[in-house]
Amino acid sequence: MQALSALMWCVVPIVWLALGICIPSASGQAVVNIYQATLMEADQKTPEISTQELRQIVAEHSAMIVDARPFDEYTVSHIPGAITVPAKPGVPRSQYVSDIAAIGSMVQGNTAAPLVLYCNGPFCDKSKRLAEALLGAGYTNVRRYQLGMPVWRALGG
Repeated sequence: MQALSALMWCVVPIVWLALGICIPSASGQAVVNIYQATLMEADQKTPEISTQELRQIVAEHSAMIVDARPFDEYTVSHIPGAITVPAKPGVPRSQYVSDIAAIGSMVQGNTAAPLVLYCNGPFCDKSKRLAEALLGAGYTNVRRYQLGMPVWRALGG
């Protein structure tokens, strides 16, 4: 148990820094907590949402949440209410991307339907690839939870 406690004291500050979490300062600047954090990556084609925003979307059922990971990862765990879709045919697993035709069927061709995509976190590109494919197909309301499943679980989701 002591080893786990010591590990947490090492890991938590690193996670905070990686996620850009701010610690209160004496200058009185606004503080962002972990539930409001995003990666804030430059030049993204789709907006990113925070854990707080995703929790609200889940509670209100205000968007279709798409797990951009393969089915076997989805079955292990997923965000409540999230759907999974099959892989795009002919794409190797290393370049996995969900089939946008399946998403099109689910939203009945409504390219303005609100969609939130997620995958395995900051170093996973599956939701980014899917977002780009959806934008290329004319979808206009696509957002990403780029912190992904690891952060969702770590924050009690």
